[in-house]
Parts: sequence; C-alpha cells; structure tokens
Amino acid sequence: MERAFQRTQVLTNHLLQSSSPLPSQTLSSNACLSYSPPELSENYAFDVKEMRKLIDGHNLEERDWLFGLMKQSELFNPKVKGGKVFVSPDYNQSMEQQREMTLKRIKYLQERGVFKGWLTEKGEEIEMRKFAGFEVFSIYDHSLFTKLGVHFPMWGGAIQFCGTKHHHDKWLRDTENYSIKGCFAMTELGHGSNIRSLETVTTYDSNTGEFVINTPCESAQKFWIGGAAKHATHTVVFSQLHINGINQGVHAFIVQIRDVDGNICPNIRIADCGHKIGLNGVDNGRIWFDNVRVPRENLLNSVADVTPDGKYLSSIKNPDQRFAAFMAPMTVGRVNIAIGAVYQSKVALAITIRYALTRRAFSLKPNEPEVLLLDYPSHQRRLFPLVAKTYAMSFAANYLKVLYAKRTPQSSKAIHIVSSSFKATFTWNNMQILQECREACGGQGLRTENRVGHLKGEYDVQSTFEGDNFLLMQLVSKALFAEYMAAQKRNKVFKGLGLEHMNKPCPVIPSQLTSTTLRCSQFQMDALCLRERDLLNRFVADVLKCKAKGENTEQAFNSCYELAKDLGRAFSERAIFQTFVEAESTLPAGSLKGAADFEDYACESGLFYVQDFFWCSRVHDSVFFRMELPRYQEFLNTFGDLCWNMATVFIFFLMQDVLGTLRSLYASICIEDVSFLRYGYLSVDNGANVRREITKLCNELRPHALALISSFGIPDAFLSPIAFNWIDTNSWSLV
Repeated sequence: MERAFQRTQVLTNHLLQSSSPLPSQTLSSNACLSYSPPELSENYAFDVKEMRKLIDGHNLEERDWLFGLMKQSELFNPKVKGGKVFVSPDYNQSMEQQREMTLKRIKYLQERGVFKGWLTEKGEEIEMRKFAGFEVFSIYDHSLFTKLGVHFPMWGGAIQFCGTKHHHDKWLRDTENYSIKGCFAMTELGHGSNIRSLETVTTYDSNTGEFVINTPCESAQKFWIGGAAKHATHTVVFSQLHINGINQGVHAFIVQIRDVDGNICPNIRIADCGHKIGLNGVDNGRIWFDNVRVPRENLLNSVADVTPDGKYLSSIKNPDQRFAAFMAPMTVGRVNIAIGAVYQSKVALAITIRYALTRRAFSLKPNEPEVLLLDYPSHQRRLFPLVAKTYAMSFAANYLKVLYAKRTPQSSKAIHIVSSSFKATFTWNNMQILQECREACGGQGLRTENRVGHLKGEYDVQSTFEGDNFLLMQLVSKALFAEYMAAQKRNKVFKGLGLEHMNKPCPVIPSQLTSTTLRCSQFQMDALCLRERDLLNRFVADVLKCKAKGENTEQAFNSCYELAKDLGRAFSERAIFQTFVEAESTLPAGSLKGAADFEDYACESGLFYVQDFFWCSRVHDSVFFRMELPRYQEFLNTFGDLCWNMATVFIFFLMQDVLGTLRSLYASICIEDVSFLRYGYLSVDNGANVRREITKLCNELRPHALALISSFGIPDAFLSPIAFNWIDTNSWSLV
C-alpha cells in the first residue's frame, strides 16, 4: 500500500504542476561505455591467411573477387552503420520485393560472367569453382543461394546427368546464360522423401510421339517448387512412367511452363506457396498438369528410353537398380546444402565471438571494470565447442567436395552415403550453432540487422531440404547394414566408407582417462571407432532378431530406428574426425607442438637468438607468442632471409598447436555425447573427466578467439553491425 501511495503522489504532482517554468536542473552525465576493437587487445598467434587456405581449401581468389563484386553494387543493399559498410538483403521488404531483388541479383552476377562454364565446361576445376561460388552466396543470402541451387545443380544438373547429348546441346547454354530459368518439380503435396511413390503420371501416345503428363489427384500437385510461382520458364517433372499399362517407375521430363512473355502455358496451373518463416526471396510454387503434352525427346534418357513406337528400353533391368542409377546424380543438392550450412555457422560464430570480445557484463569485485563476455568460462564453454565443430565440418566439407568433383561410377555409392550423412549432421549442427549464437548475443541477437537470429528462420528448412535428416540417418544405417552383411557373406574384409577399422582388433578405452590420453589423436580415433563398431554390431544383431520373428526387412529397420539414428551419427562423427586428422597431416612433417619444442628446434638449427625474436607468455596453460619490434629488426638484420624461413616454419608450428587443440575439443564433445554412457563405453568418472577436459580446452583456445574466426575469411561487410562498433551503430545520430 505504501508503494501504491507513493506512485499516486508522483502522478498527482505531475498532473497538477503549474505551467510556470521550474528551476533549471543540470543533468550530470556518466562516462559512457566505449567500444574498443578486439584487434587492439587480442593476439594473432598464427597467420590467419594460412589458416584460411587450410579451411577454405580452394578458389580463394575467386571467392574474394565475388565478395567484391557484390559489395560494389547497390543491388546488394549496402548500408553504412557505425562508420562501416554492410551488405545484406532488406528483409523488411515485402515478399514480392524480395523475390524481384533475388532475380535482379542473379542477372547482375550473370552479366559479369560469374556463371561462365558452370554447365558447359567439365572437370574438377569447374566443379570446385561452383562450390566456392555457392559458399559465397550462402554467406550473403539463403534465397540467392537456393534460387541458384535450384537453377544450376538441380534443373541444370538433371539435364547434365539424366539427359544425353541432344539435351545438353539444346538446353545447357541457355540455362547457363539464364535466358532459360529452370526449376525442379519433384516434391509433391503427398510425397517428399518417398520419391518412388510419386503420384504424377506420364503416358506415351505413339500416334503423336508425345508424352502426356497428368496430375491425377490433389496430393499429386507439385509442391514447394522453387522458382515456379513467378520466374521459372521450364521445369524437370518427375513422374511415374506408364508404358502399355505397365508402370516403369519414376522418370524425368522437360516441360515448358511459361512462354517468353511470362504467361503460363496451356493445361498448366500454378499457385503460390505463400509467405514462409524464411527464404521469402524464393518464389516457391505449386504446379498441376492437365494432359500436358511434350515431345518424346523431352524424356531425360540416360538411364532409359522409349522408342517412337512405344517400346520401353533400358540396359538396367532391375527396377531398384534403375531407380538408384537415375537418382544418383541428384546428390549434388545434398552436397551444396551441407557446405552452405558450414558457412552459415561461420557467419554466426564470427559475429557472436567478435561481440563477446567487446561486450562486457558484471564486475568480479566492486569498482573494478566489467568482464568481457568471452572471459567468462561459461561463455567459452558455449561457443568454443561450436568453433571446433565448424572447423571439423569445414575439413569434412572439403573432403566431400573433392569426392564429388572426382566422382566415378564406382564412387557413386560412397558419395550418396557420405553426402546424406554430412547433410544431416551439418544442418543439425548449424541450427544448434545459430540458436546458441542468438542467445549468446542477448537482445542484440533478436535484431534482423545483426543477422544471427534471422538466419535461424532462413536456414531451418535445411533440416528437411533434400531429405528429412532422420530419414537420411536411417538411410546411412541401412547402407552400413548392407556393407556388414556383404562382408559376412563374402567372408571378406571391410573396404570403403572408412570402415576398415572393423577389420582390426576392437579398441579398448582405458579405465582411467587422463588429460594426456584425452588429447591423443589415436585414442580419439579409437573411441569414435569403438562406438561406430559396437553400434553397427548391435544394429545388425537387432535387425536380424526382428527378421527372425517374422518381420520383413523394412519392418525390422523401423523397429530399430533408435539404434539406426545413433549409428548414423556415430558414422558421421567418425568420418568428420578422420578428415580433421587428415587436414592436420597436410602441415609440414615434423611440426612441433609448443613453445619449448620450437625453441629446442631453433637452437639445434643454429638460431641461438630465437629467444630475442619471440617471447613467450603462458595464459591459462596456453602458449601464445608476440613479436617485439626492436628485437625483430635486430634479428632481421642479423639473419636476413633465414628469418623469413624460420618465421614460416613457426607459423605452421602454431597452426598445428591450435589445430590440435581444436581437434581434441571436437573429439571430446563427440565423446561427451550421451551415447558413450548409454552403451557403456565410458564410466561415470571418465565421463566427468571428459567434461573437465572440455573446459580446459575451451580455456586454452581463448587467446586465439579472434584469429580463429578471422581465419573464416568472411569480409567485414558480410557480418553485421554488432560484430563491430555496436555503440556508434546504435547512437542517437543514426536513429
């Protein structure tokens, strides 16, 4: 009641105050918080350009050229905030405006030769250049990335891989020039992941030499077709092919859906899918076909064909194998989605960690300065495992890209399994990273201009794009089951998919895990292999038990779905870890691990003044180095070119040291997973040891925070205001 009386008195005085001027009051100002760029206080313990080469892997010059091309155009919505220029789509625009801007951006890029050779040239070099381009697009905008992904690898890729020479000659150059705008009509209202049961029906009319395509019911309407609602002129339609009353399975046909003036073609109906939680720069649509006739040549016939008189021909007689061969080239969609997810994780972490290096909260003692967010162990524990995941995913993505670019008929199965596994894992990781980064940015993470929060809505769809992630993990487990059964049947060793460890004695986890053991790469690999091996054995045994009870194979797999999910994850994390180890091995042979080793090596090499060149400080058990300029000059005058040679060697020592810490952190968060306790690989005490080790590793990475995210190679303009001077950005003068 006393509080209520006080409030009433204040309001009364306010309402009854006289209009006469009050005595002037002087406002006293407190010292405002000031922004200090992290570069002033943080150290670069290794060359970030060298690290970027390692994690980006390829086409760095093309990436930077493309970044520059986008920054210099008004189409990419440059805005000055806090004295810096940022480029990002205007998500306050209407859906229609966002769609038109996406189209204009594509035309701008096409006119400047960005897509030259993307469909008309072949070879590993062009494939890697395309991947680099898509990675840059994913950093800028998911709508741009997706619309180009539908047009090039999906529509264009279907013609490339499912078609033959006359399709290539007729369609590919116009597709590359964007005079034809393609879309990919596979998903239906009633069928998404289960492609074999699509309901669209195509029959052949031998009297006219035409295929007739129909949507027989509402659940057969093509749904979520990117580009269909407004812009696409042509589509690849996936449909059941009926020849003489026999269903030959799913095949693909080229269909024109709009004329040159943008009018919808006869017997085709198109509706808009409407506003979405993200990705509104893509015009997703729905399509119905009412006896739409297309020439016989519009069947993409690399796997099967129909003669003019209506005979069905295919060199692959088995329908299952034919379907697999027909769908195999489509894995590029999963590859692109996987690599795009990695780069979105990089964007979010670069923004969030830069903010955490300048934003302060609370004091440890009265009258002391507030503490940087990233100096709190809890904040380190939130973010550094995600950095380790992102580095690991980067190496795995590079492996997947090379695997795809060098593909052969013999490698198609491996590409299918690995791309399914990585797509699911990377997109799940990406959503975890975006959510954690949003929270770590506090209220600023809610602002669209700061990107992190908005990206959650933009990229949520990746969990179901190109296959639901849970189903993809089941697919991976089924493939591993088949590999196991084939090896048993042939009484041969496992070969491929990284399963060679199944041929070796089963690893044993020590009864007491020390810090030294937990950081040993061999132990880390053994632990991940042990989990995968055991889960595969369990999965096979349980599936066979279900089959022995009378269940068919599919029923048995469904009964064991929990094991299937755990096995898929175990396979993926072991495969990702393997690429991390292989990336580390590319650094110079004999690289050393720490300051003491480096000094010993330098002295043995005759560089007795190395201690005058570098001095070493130990912070939180982590080693980092600083260069003292006067000593550096003296050293340079003394040793000349030899200095540069040793400095280069030193860079690699530091990189390997940091990479080893990141690798240990990635392995530790995998081992911390509940499955290691659930299946008895770790004792409760060892589980606690792993958790303590993670805290230590995060602490050791703290001095390298800025260098680690700077190595992502993302230009400042593609981050957000919160990553830089967030005080000036929010000043009254900019309101």
